[in-house]
Amino acid sequence: MKKSCPECPEITEEHQITEEEIRQQKIFELEVEERSWLAGPRSRFHDLCSLIRVGLDLIRAYRILHFVGPCVTIFGSARTRPGTHWYELARQMGAASAELGFTVITGGGPGTMQAGNQGAFEAGGRSIGVNIILPFEQEVNPFVHRSVNMRYFFTRKTMLVKYSYAFIVMPGGAGTMDEMFETMTLIQTGKLKNFPIILMGKEFWQPLMDFLYKMVDEGMISPEDPELIFFTDSVEEAKAHLQRLAVRQFGLRRKIAPRPIPVLGEKGMA
Repeated sequence: MKKSCPECPEITEEHQITEEEIRQQKIFELEVEERSWLAGPRSRFHDLCSLIRVGLDLIRAYRILHFVGPCVTIFGSARTRPGTHWYELARQMGAASAELGFTVITGGGPGTMQAGNQGAFEAGGRSIGVNIILPFEQEVNPFVHRSVNMRYFFTRKTMLVKYSYAFIVMPGGAGTMDEMFETMTLIQTGKLKNFPIILMGKEFWQPLMDFLYKMVDEGMISPEDPELIFFTDSVEEAKAHLQRLAVRQFGLRRKIAPRPIPVLGEKGMA
């Protein structure tokens, strides 16, 4: 007599996966190459193709970002509207970073990213965008001197971290939190130097800071980990923190930028 597995629930007809659902899933995966790559095991050939695409993504970024000098990265929501308080605060932080001699680098899109680039652009500093290619078009904002389009979120995030000596986190959503916590984890685990993380917007981020200290109380993170974050609303305080912990701490000074080699497809800054 055939026995059913006692740990496996009985699959009723309403929980059956139909052929149409399987077909729709295949269509979903094939619409964008990254979806197929993240959908589980594939052929070795297809995984090799993805590996090559990842390499090309990084090379495209290296060709441009090698010449931009020390950067400050500004993270924040793409949905922040021009003229709002958070937009203006990000624009002011872009200008303050440029005044210290930093190149301002963002995700290159609208909202907070545009605000940070705009501040640097208007202050006469360098402004860079690392844009992401999405199924729906995300255009690079008009305040960047150089931009690079990247296929993968994780390669883009790597570039936003690789060239920066400080990170300014403005109000945002899941993507902003992902960027902040990955950067914090890299510092926490010694993969990245103790570069300053500036969290702007006390009213918005206070519940998150409270939760960080709850993690300390529960023994989930070390007591010193929340101190990696400089929490403020003040552009002047944030600028002084950048001066102290990003400029002086690492002995940053102006120097002649390396020359691009055109045959390698490299592009320098004007």
